[in-house]
Amino acid sequence: MKKSRGSRASSISSPCPSLPPLPPPPSTPMSSDEDPMPAAVAEVEDLLGYRFSDASLIAEALTHSSDAEHASYQRLEFVGDAALGLAFTNYFYLTNPSLGPGQLSVLRAANISTEKLARVAVRHGLYRFLRRNSPKLDQMVEEFTMVVKREIEEDFDGLPYGGSLVKAPKVLADVVESIAAAVYVDCGFNLEKLWKVFRGILEPIITVGTWDEQPVTSLYEYCQKKGKSVDFKNWRKGSLNITNVFVDGELLGIGSSEQKLIAKLNAARDALLNLSSSEPIEMETDANMCSSLANGAREEKDCSKQKLYELCTKKHWPKPVYRIEKDEGPSHDKKFICSVRVVTSEEDYIAVGDLKSRVKDSESSAASKMLCQISIQ
Repeated sequence: MKKSRGSRASSISSPCPSLPPLPPPPSTPMSSDEDPMPAAVAEVEDLLGYRFSDASLIAEALTHSSDAEHASYQRLEFVGDAALGLAFTNYFYLTNPSLGPGQLSVLRAANISTEKLARVAVRHGLYRFLRRNSPKLDQMVEEFTMVVKREIEEDFDGLPYGGSLVKAPKVLADVVESIAAAVYVDCGFNLEKLWKVFRGILEPIITVGTWDEQPVTSLYEYCQKKGKSVDFKNWRKGSLNITNVFVDGELLGIGSSEQKLIAKLNAARDALLNLSSSEPIEMETDANMCSSLANGAREEKDCSKQKLYELCTKKHWPKPVYRIEKDEGPSHDKKFICSVRVVTSEEDYIAVGDLKSRVKDSESSAASKMLCQISIQ
């Protein structure tokens, strides 16, 4: 449905996920005259709902190597990395009996990646408990915290790589792994106990119903099925990494960032968009790849918001604006109809989603319809 440019609807942002609110950016460490560790330990115990038999373990887990006066978390981080990997392996094996080892590995990797665990640390404000002495580290974490806040506002915090142009500081993932290790060691290396204590703060867990593959993986899989070659070439221009991606020798994607990895991700996303526009019928897009894990229509629609966002970014249009058009039913069984509005350089489009029990599902439905509407104009 087109709308005249003179009667634009007011902008209403889509609601944020129902997860704990973000804490304020990290504060400066306390002075050397104060010992913040006992209070930090108590707050982390409250967060976990777990009391340590050996408090020195959690104190060590909350100590960065920049603090030369105390043992750092490096040994615990090593243990935590392995323990969380095994915990997720068990979880996905038991809850997804139909998935093969490749898909199980992908889900595990997505949930223990640096990008994912760093966002866990930001959500729960874990960095503020860290004993450290590195203003540069504080600055990096503060910048990343603001990026995650924007991701949540734009409903992109479920992506394995975040969707942002700022690479996650490894220290944030390290803190999560170290705290997990402290629990694991303290409870006698009981993996089941670790999972019961720690699962809550790892939410949202990326599952077959919420998975969105990294664009690099998506591009390789598509080209492999089509018998096409893929070649990434990276070069630097000042402080900027620039990545070109060639498919069968043809330049199809360009990405740039100060981080080499993010530049590669952006280039792959650009190539996928170009491929999907040139081969709209045969192209297996990100949305279709989402559904390949669960073989259902819902996963495909769940990717529509991302696809619409990427399209608007590529075309230099304002980002899509979602709003609730109607809600009905009792408070315990609400259903919603949402719309999305996209303003292009020539037209003003509005698409209305289906009636759904969740706002996000109706928004995804609206985004799917908007993609179809724009493609046939």
